[in-house]
Amino acid sequence: MTVLEKIISRFNSKIFIYFLIAITAIYTLVFTFLHNIRSDGYILGDWLVNYQDGGFKRRGLSGSFFFLLQDITGIKLNILVYCFQVIIISLFFYWYFKLIQYKEATFLYLSLLLSSVGFVGLLNCVDYVGKKEFIIFFLFAAFVYSTDNNKLTRIKEFAFCLALFIATLFHEVTLFFIPYFLITLYLKTGKAELGRYLKYILAVFIPAVLLLLFGKEINEGQSLNILKERGVVFTRGIFFWDIDERQYISDHFKEYRLYFLSVGISVFHIGFYLKYLKQRKVLSILLVGAFLFSLPLFYLAIDWGRWMYIHMIFVIILFALFLRKSNSVYASEVIILNKKFYVTLLIVVISLVYRVEMSGRGFTFEGLLYRTCIAPLELLNKML
Repeated sequence: MTVLEKIISRFNSKIFIYFLIAITAIYTLVFTFLHNIRSDGYILGDWLVNYQDGGFKRRGLSGSFFFLLQDITGIKLNILVYCFQVIIISLFFYWYFKLIQYKEATFLYLSLLLSSVGFVGLLNCVDYVGKKEFIIFFLFAAFVYSTDNNKLTRIKEFAFCLALFIATLFHEVTLFFIPYFLITLYLKTGKAELGRYLKYILAVFIPAVLLLLFGKEINEGQSLNILKERGVVFTRGIFFWDIDERQYISDHFKEYRLYFLSVGISVFHIGFYLKYLKQRKVLSILLVGAFLFSLPLFYLAIDWGRWMYIHMIFVIILFALFLRKSNSVYASEVIILNKKFYVTLLIVVISLVYRVEMSGRGFTFEGLLYRTCIAPLELLNKML
């Protein structure tokens, strides 16, 4: 055995995953705090869309909820929102940790987390932090854990459906990722249970239809004044948003077409992973279906990188189902220097090199390696 083989054979993917969970959790919480304390109009602002200005509308439940809490406690909205974000983000990382805790990690599975639109995506693009999708990340991680450990009782199922109903009122994006919940159920039982699936479908479609039929605009004209009276002043963000997003994508298609390159890399990455799964044919069809179901998001909204990122996080959680169970919290597959290892390593290197922005630039060479190795040296050179 060569020196390289000895080093590689001792590499523990599980410990590295734990480290990555801790780093991304801390990073997410810190930068979410910074966004909130500065009254960011996109991240904090999205949580403060409310029913007080004009009535029922998409995303409005969260703002009205925090208004009620402020009336009861007298605490600043920035702090109330951040406390809620801390709970939701922490619950996501907690349930994801619980999901993989007694599973045998592989280097190939670790590569998914290191994808430019996986956990590393949070480190590459600070605009991903603190957003409402962490609600469905948390719900899905808890759902997969319960399903995988045979703890999904009938009462829990109804609780998850109720949570999904509420999550859709917090952000309508929940609707477009419901297929992953159905895929999880199918993979666990091995059979189609249409009646069972209907509960989950109705849980997101009913509020979505209500929003479509009766929902008002996010800003009906008084939101900024209402928020100012409550101690929050925005100068930009969601309440100022007045862009034809389809036209914007068309006008900036030179930048947006680079997303196809990033999607291609991610498809190859997931396809290579599926090559080593027994249920790869069925799962490939199901994942394509889940992606196609989300296509309206890419047509209606400019955050293409964000939709890719959400898909990858769901895939990372879902694929934990296929990891072997173990009695050790440090269980990690021994790495062998073969074709699988070298292709996986190449994917990891490529993933660390490029960056996918939330909207606009779909591919740049400003990935994690650039941000940690090159950018600091450039800054130091300017200072000197």
